[in-house]
Amino acid sequence: QVQLVESGGGLVQAGGSLRLSCAASGSISSINAMGWYRQVPGKQRELVAAITSGDRTNYADSVKGRFTISRDNAKNTVYLQMNSLKPDDTAVYYCNLLRVIFGTKYNYWGQGTQVTVSS
Repeated sequence: QVQLVESGGGLVQAGGSLRLSCAASGSISSINAMGWYRQVPGKQRELVAAITSGDRTNYADSVKGRFTISRDNAKNTVYLQMNSLKPDDTAVYYCNLLRVIFGTKYNYWGQGTQVTVSS
């Protein structure tokens, strides 16, 4: 099993910054990628940023230039630095871990952390 524990959400004014952390534990071999998704009520969960085991990164167009994803392999932790936050960034943010074992994908999710950006 894989456990993902998120932290760092909260309330911030527009233009402010927050840093999310996600610590992975358990059966965390064969990690293909880790990332952050977000979801608002009534909408599908969407990818915010991801980082592969080879440190390739991918960002949603809406956050490019403002958000930075990084990872600390020694701590099995992934971070999302969010700068220049906008009210549209308000959502529940979920950490994701993808394992690929013999060609089969396994997705794991954190419990979610609320990010609220006030105007």
